[in-house]
Amino acid sequence: MDPRGGPPGPYRATKLWNEVTTSFRAGMPLRKHRQHFKKYGNCFTAGEAVDWLYDLLRNNTNFGPEVTRQQTIQLLRKFLKNHVIEDIKGRWGSENLDDNNQLFRFPPTSPLKSLPRRHPELRKNNIENIAKDKESIFKLRNLSHRTPKKHGLFYSQENREKINHEVTSEDQENPTDNRELSQEDVEDVWKYIILLYLQTILGVPALEELINPNQIIPQYIMYNMANTSKHGVVVLQDKSDDLPHWVLSAMKCLANWPRSNDTSNPTYVGFERDVFRTIADYFLELSEPLLTFEYYELFVNILGMLQPHLERVAIDALQLCCLLLPPPNRRKLQLLMRMISRMSQNVDMPRLHDAMGTRSLMIHTFSRCVLCCAEEVDLDELLAARLVSFLMDHHQEILQVPSYLQTAVEKHLDYLRKSCVKTPGEVLVAPLPTYSYCKQISAQEFDEQKVSTSQAAIAELLETIIKNKSLSVKEKKRKLKQFQKEYPLLYQKRFPTTESEAALFGDKPTIKQPMLSLRKPKLHSLRY
Repeated sequence: MDPRGGPPGPYRATKLWNEVTTSFRAGMPLRKHRQHFKKYGNCFTAGEAVDWLYDLLRNNTNFGPEVTRQQTIQLLRKFLKNHVIEDIKGRWGSENLDDNNQLFRFPPTSPLKSLPRRHPELRKNNIENIAKDKESIFKLRNLSHRTPKKHGLFYSQENREKINHEVTSEDQENPTDNRELSQEDVEDVWKYIILLYLQTILGVPALEELINPNQIIPQYIMYNMANTSKHGVVVLQDKSDDLPHWVLSAMKCLANWPRSNDTSNPTYVGFERDVFRTIADYFLELSEPLLTFEYYELFVNILGMLQPHLERVAIDALQLCCLLLPPPNRRKLQLLMRMISRMSQNVDMPRLHDAMGTRSLMIHTFSRCVLCCAEEVDLDELLAARLVSFLMDHHQEILQVPSYLQTAVEKHLDYLRKSCVKTPGEVLVAPLPTYSYCKQISAQEFDEQKVSTSQAAIAELLETIIKNKSLSVKEKKRKLKQFQKEYPLLYQKRFPTTESEAALFGDKPTIKQPMLSLRKPKLHSLRY
């Protein structure tokens, strides 16, 4: 199994299932076992399978070191249920597997799952619809003054006054040149810009395999960008969508433990466990995961980027994807990540579970309420645990508002206001502005560039030593000798011969003369 994630694409969870099962069948050691006075060949015990698969999952970046032994057992039970393995008597279909000496074997049938195939005509229609949506952004409607649409989400009075003031100021400065864009036009631009950035970051030719653009609600993006507290957390105007007061109080209690545990709170053995159980029950009873069912495929694909050289790409992609969430979901996700991150780093936090540490408990408890598929997926638990682990480590960056996105939208809107040209039929057409982005490279290219960049820096260091006139000849020779010892290949490339090295100091190359051979004189015998 390739420890690096594959390129983004549809049905990633199914592809990962096939990769894991193929690797397990190919790599799991088989040998003879004796059970009940009888020998069985080409089989393995459940405990051996747990050991081998546990090591495989922890060393794969798609899942990571956060995988627990219990999760590995759960996956093996799914293997048994889906006939990836069977017991020594050929029985399968149940999940009766534990970490013991029970014998299992591989069946002759293939364990691979077939990928759903979309009808080519449906895919063509989706691509055409997306293209039309993009074109409509630049073929704007009649840009006369119209009343903005009313939506379920409202901006605060302060933000509305700020926006109105900016629009009024611009109209006063350029009363004839600028044209007012409708609210619907502004929303279309937000939707287009975020899709453009997301597609570029992920490095895919089209996003329609990962996300349905019709599911994106631009009002959510605009609200999440504009309505935040000083800590960057979404502020909801409709308090009925917020967390209940008792849940917020319980989360603050554990996030700030023990400072928040004043004398007014009850203090008894196991108090913190009861508070944690109260919070967990609330989140586990939500009707859908915080990342929503609609965006499951999108977030699963980003999981393929937890690799070290793509970590920055994954953070940027998750930052944009989390802006697509309904504001109540984004707020709950922000508060949950802040709480479990603080709890996992708090050395004063009492032990909340007898067998698991705090970090493992946080991931195990909240993973399925963060990411989950509407239909049962065999790798749901492992994929969700990997994502929650990454969110815990990078939640401050991922869940902050990206200023570059706001700037890009404002520049684009300003461009449309100033560059619109009237055409017959009262339609305003704006030319498409050009954007430049960083190009995504492969892991091999990254390693090659890293090596070449490092060598270039070291070679530059060598030139600095050579050209440094403040060094004495003795000191320069000493430094060059040390450099030759550390980087012999680079030194030899710079000084391929002794003559080139000697020319640096204006000396002639010293050639060691052969030592004089002092032959002992032959002593002739005195006897004749």
